[in-house]
Amino acid sequence: MNNKKILFTAFILVALLQLYVPAKMILDNENIIENGKEYKFRTAPIDPGDPFRGKYITLNYDENTVVIPNEQDWVTGEIIYVSLITDTAGFSKVKSVSKEKPTENHDFLKAKVSFITENGSNKLTINYPFDRYYMEESKAYDAELTYRQSQLDTNQITYALVSIKDGDAVLKDVLIDGISIREKVKKNQENKK
Repeated sequence: MNNKKILFTAFILVALLQLYVPAKMILDNENIIENGKEYKFRTAPIDPGDPFRGKYITLNYDENTVVIPNEQDWVTGEIIYVSLITDTAGFSKVKSVSKEKPTENHDFLKAKVSFITENGSNKLTINYPFDRYYMEESKAYDAELTYRQSQLDTNQITYALVSIKDGDAVLKDVLIDGISIREKVKKNQENKK
């Protein structure tokens, strides 16, 4: 009988832990969204040969390359801290990258090194943690098409709205000329009916 109580108690603890972990992740992301600082990251076209991947749009960013003093000091895949500034148009720009977490600057995010040149040009490409925008499955394909068309039209400004707090980032929305891609897709789908 004592073994049954121990097993039951262990089962309850494991079940509670399985509920706690996703709930904590959700609450942390909501905290970043509500209390973080918003940044606009101008998006860049993706490889046109890159097929639609399912329930999300693959995002690329204009501001993802920075000149570094020495390319041998960096390793692909390592965690870096990207300090940000905002330009006069309101879009984020990379101020600097560092291997150490900034202590006084709250305008930074944690990312990874995507690529380092090996030709002496000393360029580092940043892999932002928000390169996918998930959508409802019935709208994802239309969103991908809308996003690709906006990237081809140089008159449209496409950007990701990201909340950042203490280095962590949450992608809130993708906007085309200031309108949520969700709204654009909804309108396009209504016009097709």
